[in-house]
Amino acid sequence: MFGRQKAAALVAEFLGAGILTLLVLSVQRSTIGVPFFVAIAAGLAITLMGLAVAGMSGAHFNPAITIGMWTARKVTTLRAVVYVAAQMLGGWAAYYLYTYFVNNPLQPVGGHFTGRILVAEAVGTGIFAFAFAAATFQNYSRATKVTFAGLGLTIGIIAASSASIGLLNPAVALGIRAFVWGTYVLGPVVGAIIGVNLYALLFAEAGTSPWAAALESVSGGSTATASAKKKPGKKSKK
Repeated sequence: MFGRQKAAALVAEFLGAGILTLLVLSVQRSTIGVPFFVAIAAGLAITLMGLAVAGMSGAHFNPAITIGMWTARKVTTLRAVVYVAAQMLGGWAAYYLYTYFVNNPLQPVGGHFTGRILVAEAVGTGIFAFAFAAATFQNYSRATKVTFAGLGLTIGIIAASSASIGLLNPAVALGIRAFVWGTYVLGPVVGAIIGVNLYALLFAEAGTSPWAAALESVSGGSTATASAKKKPGKKSKK
């Protein structure tokens, strides 16, 4: 039977080669350096704040990540709602603080719905969420977890930047006046749900993920049943 371990190995090779190629293309074909500076700055910010407060909140800082972790049953419904509200409020407050600094309001930059932007934001956030889930499900130390998150966000932004602004975060989209529901909100949410649950389904240990436990029980149960049928029983002593 094509079990979870074999599927995980194939998916791992597919994702590794695919993400590597996408990053090479994104960097090699780019004519501007701004997205890469943004990616590095965002990754450093996540790492710094994660080291500071990860022990308190889990260092999501992103409504899409919170929703993704909620679908994987790593965050309760009440906590998810409160986190998302706090994150959106943080993005909103940052906008007003920035416009106060520069003494000038910002023009909307989100544009209109475009399928390419939706997919780009979903793919970039999926990469970020996959790395975030890896650190969470494997119970890494705080320093390792935030390093994973920072690297994942940096790589995700670079991957998405060929077609979108590379925000990967609805709260940031609100703060920079790019809050378009069909792209910079829906894209990150879809990507985070896929990234978190893909890791939970194929790569997390059964004891840490309900999806992994369910999948292992299906594949493992069938194997165990087949083995039991083939194994001859012991003869009883007279």
